[in-house]
Amino acid sequence: MPEFRKLLEGYSRFRSDQYATERARWAELAEGQEPPVMIIACCDSRVDPATIFDTQPGQAFVLRNVANLVPPYEIGGGLHGASAAIEFGVTGLGVRHVVVMGHGACGGIKAALAGHEHDGPQNFVDGWISILDTPRERILADPSIDDKQHALELAAIRQSLTNLRTFPFIAEREAAAELSLHGCHFAIAEGRLFVLEETEDSFHPV
Repeated sequence: MPEFRKLLEGYSRFRSDQYATERARWAELAEGQEPPVMIIACCDSRVDPATIFDTQPGQAFVLRNVANLVPPYEIGGGLHGASAAIEFGVTGLGVRHVVVMGHGACGGIKAALAGHEHDGPQNFVDGWISILDTPRERILADPSIDDKQHALELAAIRQSLTNLRTFPFIAEREAAAELSLHGCHFAIAEGRLFVLEETEDSFHPV
């Protein structure tokens, strides 16, 4: 089990280094959390938000899932893990910013482009990425789009922002200027972050 052993070795370094030098901060965090930011990111192992944004414990409330997606608001049947995390972050913790972070070479986006090949009760990925069916069809039908993977990665960020605004408690807080929504895309190979300017509907490098 060398892989798991590496995790334990990493914990040992944390315990002797960061925890030892910041014990007072950890004692404070044990009393509760008040993160100002929520980040919705992909669960891809290459795009850890804490690494990319260089955050400290307690600074960001993070939700990670396949392709950094937000489902539209609905209260029907099923288990709504993503929606529960969003509700807790916004109404429970009172975050003031929600950031949707997509990334390059996303496997979930690649799967969405490939289509639903394995529909069935045990195929969770297909059901999840069906959130992107509408932008997927538009992009596939547009012959002017050469890099459809990149196009859908950006469209997924826009779709998640659109879906966030279907949650009443988010729409209300955004209208009252109590909450701001942001979109960004991380290019893995270049290590570059691009932020969505919604008024222009374009991504700009930081």
